Amino acid sequence: MLYLLIGLALLYSFLNGYRDSSSILAGVIASRAMRPRVALYLIAAVELVAPFFFGAAVTRSITIGLVKPSVVSLETIVVAIAAAVAWSFFCWWRGIPSSSTHALIGGLLGAALLLNGPQAIQTNGVLYIVLPLFLAPIFGFIIAFALMGLMLWALSMATPRINGLFRQLQVVTAMALGMSNSANDAHKSMGIIVLGLVLAGQLTSFQIPYWVMLACSGSLAIGASLGDWRQIRNLGGKIYRIRPINALASQVTSSAIVLGASVFGMPVSTSHIITTALMGSGASERANKVRWGVAGEMVTTWVITIPATMAVSMLFLLTIAGFGRMGIHLAALLPIIFGH
Repeated sequence: MLYLLIGLALLYSFLNGYRDSSSILAGVIASRAMRPRVALYLIAAVELVAPFFFGAAVTRSITIGLVKPSVVSLETIVVAIAAAVAWSFFCWWRGIPSSSTHALIGGLLGAALLLNGPQAIQTNGVLYIVLPLFLAPIFGFIIAFALMGLMLWALSMATPRINGLFRQLQVVTAMALGMSNSANDAHKSMGIIVLGLVLAGQLTSFQIPYWVMLACSGSLAIGASLGDWRQIRNLGGKIYRIRPINALASQVTSSAIVLGASVFGMPVSTSHIITTALMGSGASERANKVRWGVAGEMVTTWVITIPATMAVSMLFLLTIAGFGRMGIHLAALLPIIFGH
C-alpha cells in the first residue's frame, strides 16, 4: 500500500508540473519572449532545484494541517491521491483547465470524511488552507490590474522598442515564477509521501527524507519539461491577445503571490493565480479586451473541483467496499460450488 501511495504521489507531481509549466509559460510564449522548447527546459531546471532552497511550510500544512494523522489511515491517503490523479487525467483528457491543488484538497477531505468521519478533519486547518485557494486568484486579478495601470501610466511616452526590454525581463520573471511554483507544488506531493511514511511506521516524525525531496522535485521537473500545449494555447490566446507588457505584469504578480504563500505554508494554485493575473492585466488596458465568457468557464471549473474530487474519492471507496462485499460472498459460496 505504501509503494502504491508513493507511485501515485510521484504521478501527481508529474501531472502538476505538466499542467503548471503550461500556465507559467503561456504569456511568455504568446508574447514571443522565448522559444517554446527552450522556455520549457528552463522552467524544468529551476523547478528541479527550487524545493531545496525554500522551507517546508507547505509540506507541514499538507501533512498535519488538513487531516489528523492520529485518526486517518494509510488507505485514506491512497484513496485521496488516487482521486486527485483521476480528476487531473479527466481534466487533461477533456481539455479543461483545472487545479491539481484543489483536486488534492478535495480528495483528502472526501476520503477522510467517509472513512474516518468529521473528527478526522482539522477545522482550523481547512480554513487556513482552503481560504487562500480562493482568495489568492482574486488578489492576483486586483494586483495585476493595479500594476498594469501603473506601468501604462509610467510608460505612456515609451516607443514600441520597449517591448524588447519586456521580453528580456520575462526570462527573469518566468524563472522566478517557476521557482515559486516549485516551492509550493513540489512540497504538496512531499507532504503526501511523508504522511504515508509516518502512517506506515517508516518515519517517527514529519521530516522530509532527502530521497523524497529529490523524487518529487524530479517528477515535477520532468512533467514541466514536456508541457501541455493545449493549455498553452488556451491561456495564451483564448482569453485575449497577450502583449509583452501583459505577460510581464502577470508574471511579477503571480510569482510574488505564490512565493509569499509558500513562505507561510499556504498551498495555492499557480495556474489559477496566473490566469486571473492575466485577466487583470488585460482588463486594466480595456475591460472588453478580455473574453469574459472563456474566463467564466475557467472559474466555474475551479469552483467545482473540490466538491468533484470529494465525490470521486467517496465513489472510489464505495466501489472498493462493493468489491469487498462481493469477495466475501464469493468466498462463502466456493465450498458449496466445489462440494466441500
